[in-house]
Amino acid sequence: MDITSASTIVLQALTQATSQDTVVLKPAEEQLKQWETHPGFYSVLLNIFTNHTLDVNVRWLAVLYFKNGIDRYWRRISPHALAEDEKASLRAGLIANFNEPVNQIATQIGVLIAKVARLDCPRQWPELIPTLLESVKVQDYLRQHRALLTFYHVTKTLASKRLAVDKRLFQDLASGIYNFACSLWNHHTDTFLHQICTGEADAIKSLERTLLSLKVLRKLTVHGFVEPHKNLEVMVSNLLDFLDYHPFSFITLIQRSLEFAVSYVFTSAGEGVTFERFIVQCMNLIKMIVKNDAYKPAKTTEESKPETLEAHKIKISFFNYPTLTEICRRLVSHYFLLTPEELAMWEEDPEGFAVEETGGDSWKYSLRPCTEVLFLDIFHEYSQTLAPVLLEMVQTLHGPTNVEDSVGLLVKDAVYNAIGLAAYELFDNVDFDQWFKSQLLAELHVSHIRYKLIRRRVIWLIGQWISVKFKSELRPMLYEAILNLMQDQDLVVYDFEFRTEQFVLYLESIFSLLFQLLQQATECDTKMHVLHVISCVIERVGVQIRPHVGCLVQYLPLLWKQSEDHNMLRCAILTTLIHLVQGLGAESKNLYPFLLPVIQLSTDVSQLPHVYLLEDGLELWLVTLENSPSITPELLRVFQNMSALLELSSENVRTCFKIINAYIFLASSEFLQNFAAGLCQSFCDLLKDITTEGKVQVLKVVENVIKVNPTLGPQMFQPLLPSVCKGILDGEKYPVVMSTYLGIAGRVLLQNAGFFSTLLSQIALEVNQEMDQLIGSMIEMWVDRMDNITQPERRKLSALALLSLLPSVNSVIQDKFCGIINILMVCVYVVDKIPTCVFSALIFIAVIYILQLALKDPVHSVSLQQFVYEKLKAQQELMGEQGFQALMETVDTEVIRQLQQFLQNL
Repeated sequence: MDITSASTIVLQALTQATSQDTVVLKPAEEQLKQWETHPGFYSVLLNIFTNHTLDVNVRWLAVLYFKNGIDRYWRRISPHALAEDEKASLRAGLIANFNEPVNQIATQIGVLIAKVARLDCPRQWPELIPTLLESVKVQDYLRQHRALLTFYHVTKTLASKRLAVDKRLFQDLASGIYNFACSLWNHHTDTFLHQICTGEADAIKSLERTLLSLKVLRKLTVHGFVEPHKNLEVMVSNLLDFLDYHPFSFITLIQRSLEFAVSYVFTSAGEGVTFERFIVQCMNLIKMIVKNDAYKPAKTTEESKPETLEAHKIKISFFNYPTLTEICRRLVSHYFLLTPEELAMWEEDPEGFAVEETGGDSWKYSLRPCTEVLFLDIFHEYSQTLAPVLLEMVQTLHGPTNVEDSVGLLVKDAVYNAIGLAAYELFDNVDFDQWFKSQLLAELHVSHIRYKLIRRRVIWLIGQWISVKFKSELRPMLYEAILNLMQDQDLVVYDFEFRTEQFVLYLESIFSLLFQLLQQATECDTKMHVLHVISCVIERVGVQIRPHVGCLVQYLPLLWKQSEDHNMLRCAILTTLIHLVQGLGAESKNLYPFLLPVIQLSTDVSQLPHVYLLEDGLELWLVTLENSPSITPELLRVFQNMSALLELSSENVRTCFKIINAYIFLASSEFLQNFAAGLCQSFCDLLKDITTEGKVQVLKVVENVIKVNPTLGPQMFQPLLPSVCKGILDGEKYPVVMSTYLGIAGRVLLQNAGFFSTLLSQIALEVNQEMDQLIGSMIEMWVDRMDNITQPERRKLSALALLSLLPSVNSVIQDKFCGIINILMVCVYVVDKIPTCVFSALIFIAVIYILQLALKDPVHSVSLQQFVYEKLKAQQELMGEQGFQALMETVDTEVIRQLQQFLQNL
């Protein structure tokens, strides 16, 4: 098919893929997905998105398909990788003409070219940079702008590479084009300033080019030089990022930077001329200088670099008492004050107002979090100087504030905010318990509507201090206050540490109010926070929550359905369900109609939400099993998700093994009959490519299967067992793996001797050896590696397993009699250390069921002393006294003495 015909077909599919009708859309997407690996597909896409006469949406989609294809098929080693000749043609076509008229598509093309450059520049694409440098010189505005845009994305991408060889290549590039980049920025800046002064209409276009040039220069400056301060041209263009990447190169600018930033942000010099984004950048500059570890000297002068001492000296000189005092006072009394806009938002949308205050990286861009982070860093660095200043501000606010004094209320809110943020630093300076009793508690009871600002701040302040310094006997008073606050129409949630015995008196009321708040909230973030508090309460009070969760249990299915498009809220629901199941115990079985479909969806890797829900979904699955009195058909059916989960081999595989063990212990026969074949195949696949630790985890599951069901288990996992026996015979080098191998072999030998004999016969045929020779070699290796077995249970198991070979007339077994007795005596001294229940690592409600399993386990139910006596007696009867004596003479006399001592109390 020629390129024209192919373009027509692909164009039609792309057009259909932009449709809003899913009947048209889905088949088109499937067809495009199939074409991704066809030769020539990306050449067709290039022709389509560079054809400016076509529909914008179609061209946009063509660019996206091309961009995604780079990640999947551009590398030479990728499956279905693009041919080298097609890639060469595509590279030439991408930079043939920088004339894309649509901004959004132009940006995507720039990103696309940068992705190719990351893989091919400079070796396979040496002409890229020269072409870009020539293109940014043209007089045509559109072509110049698009070339600059691409230049920026290419520079940004190449600067982000972190391998040493890539860093050197970028440094070579930077040194070669840096002067040109500087002149480009100067040219566009001069042009912009001239146009602004003359009132020309094209000034905004020049500003766009100036900004792009500056972005290019920034990447070259920060990432293109090892020691930028040694290059005069670079220092002229110094940037804020130097503090992160080249702190020593910034030392000569510390003094001037601090003078500039503090002057405009914390003195009258900035009044009327500063704007929010400028203030944020200045504050971040101050913060980065204050906090920079490169400027903090070691404990002794000799251990510090000269550059560090120089920077520290500048900081000490600048941050003197008057400067620090002014910064602290201005931060609290000016920048901490709630603005009229924030107060209006609180009135109109309290939930939205609370959400706006959340953290993350917002301090880098938003004024309020930026001021709080700067305050914290400065206060931490200079707490001895600033603590008295802040305490003085608190002392001026003694007693309730007049509700008519709006400015006074705002100031008190700001000061209390500062005291809360600096709680850990003020530990020795504030008697918080006394302050709570004498003032804060009274302020919580001021019910006037205008005082809600202070009520909100006080309860937040207590929340900050409660984990720092707050007597437990004061908590009941606090709970009473919280109950009043939670009935306020202004929706705000606070969570606290608490003692269960104190809190349980308020449990019914607080839980009921929390549930009401959960229903009333409309913002996802608010619901998530309320669910977090509810989860904490349920976790702390445990089974005492049972009488109070009826309404919550009825509401959660509705909330789950409503949150279909909000995966983070669903994660919060899963966490709540985890604690709820733990609190309800066996009663959680009543939740199964809702609970099991939730687990099913969350752990189904074919469903998109699993990306967000899997970890919590697995945890919920596990606790559901741990608290299940029995396995239901529906709970058993959920296990169908496990095979795909094991294929992921992710960090969640450990939880998967716990879930499998839970099924094994709860319903071994039914579970194994339904899922053992698939599980065995999954384990075989896992063992081909897994760490030693992972291998042990798999083998432990197999061991548990045989432990719980010694008849059915070995048959179901037969494909795995030859490798276990061969591992023993080959002398597995990892002790923990060898110990597990011996545990599995011991279980089969002791509890299913017939199967063990069949297994050895199979292996004997495979390796072309006699079966007796194999059993002899296995016993020898068992004796040799007994020290690998550290668990008392497994040591006793080894003794019981090898003794179970007696009585025997087999000459090989008789020849290894000494080794069997030696293993026995190694075990004797650890028998008393075996715990009463082998399943103590798993916590289930069905304790009786577990104890029954433990009683069936020979390791716990069989007396080793009695077992030894009976086996030796049977061997003696089989061989006769003279023959038995000859057999005993093969054993060391000291070992015989110890054996006699072990048996003497029978």
